[in-house]
Amino acid sequence: MAKIISSMTGFGNQDAEVKDIGRISIELRCINHKFLETVFHLPEGLLSLEDKFKKEIEAKIKRGRIFCAVNIRSIDAQGIFINRKLLKNYLQELRELKHEFKFAGELSLDALIRLPGILSLKENKPSGAHIWESLRPLFLQALASLVQARDKEGRALARVLKARSQLLKKDIIFIKQRFNLAVRLKLKVIKADDERSAFLKSAEIAEEIDRLNFHIINFVQKISQGGPVGKELDFITQEMQREANTLAAKAFDLVISGRAVEMKSQIEKIREQVQNIE
Repeated sequence: MAKIISSMTGFGNQDAEVKDIGRISIELRCINHKFLETVFHLPEGLLSLEDKFKKEIEAKIKRGRIFCAVNIRSIDAQGIFINRKLLKNYLQELRELKHEFKFAGELSLDALIRLPGILSLKENKPSGAHIWESLRPLFLQALASLVQARDKEGRALARVLKARSQLLKKDIIFIKQRFNLAVRLKLKVIKADDERSAFLKSAEIAEEIDRLNFHIINFVQKISQGGPVGKELDFITQEMQREANTLAAKAFDLVISGRAVEMKSQIEKIREQVQNIE
């Protein structure tokens, strides 16, 4: 299967009911970043699993800032906890107050359980040690959907970038033809040999055109090569822009100069798209 380029932006999720645990929801979001960075939002009992999550991500993704959120709604959030030690302290303090200030009456059970911290619900918080085997398949499914989304956008980007590269090639062909015509017209009005020689030397843009053409070919080849080539593509577009700038500066013909400016704009659009590539 041919390799493809991948976008750094995407979304993946997975949601399932897991026996003896509850409903597990996993969300993965990814945005552009110079390197691979992971940010986790995990339940308290799963913080120890960060390294395991990271290893799974690093095996599939090379660049981007990834946000991972895991939520577990336990089926066993039941049971009652009575803080007996705190209750004894309350009773002791209340008896002393009653004796000191001669309060009448007795505290009811209803009043006692309403005291802060006495009564609470037991929650079976998830633990990373026993939940990983159930959690990992769901995480891998969410990760696969994220990778699929990135690949889908990457294929769309590849089509756009190749189409823009073709426009640049057409611009180069036009500039070559226009340059030859413009030189012939200019030489007709220059009589002195030394002036003609100086003009030809200063107006020569063959080197810039050849370099620009090479960068465009290399750019398209890198896209076809696939894989994490975003940084290389960014460097190539910088070189393309540099050659286009020189071409525009050296152009003595307004038509060539105008087309070179259009190329610079096209290259800038290409570079903006390249920022999304892994």
